[in-house]
Amino acid sequence: MTVEIFDRPFDPWQELQRYQNERAELSGKFGATAVFVGSMRDFNEGDDVQAMSLEHYPGMTERHLEEICAEANQRWDLIEILVIHRVGDMTPGDPIVLVAVWSAHRAAAFEASRHVMEDLKSRAPFWKKETLAEGHRWVAKNTPGSTANDP
Repeated sequence: MTVEIFDRPFDPWQELQRYQNERAELSGKFGATAVFVGSMRDFNEGDDVQAMSLEHYPGMTERHLEEICAEANQRWDLIEILVIHRVGDMTPGDPIVLVAVWSAHRAAAFEASRHVMEDLKSRAPFWKKETLAEGHRWVAKNTPGSTANDP
């Protein structure tokens, strides 16, 4: 399990490839890799968003993300988890988060990936400040996620 916080832009697909290449011992051990990439939108709450600054509490944020991954490891039969999250200034289209989960079977990979992402969005200590045409605002809540049972 690896959690990384980047204060610079990153290419999620290159990071995913790098991570797998560095763990050659896992080759042949997994049958599924579920990947989620979240990017910055240019809108929120009905307004155009020009930029965003994402803040975190170093040390505390990483520990919290590690706890989320550990919970997923306890619930599902997983081989590996990678979470990369961006902080700092960004613009629409920039990747913000990468969650990758490796397991022997797809069900565990899909379910654990969703669990990690939903918990990250609802519980992890990140703070978003959006830049609008009219100024700045702090984001009070994340957009709602859904569960596999939702229609």
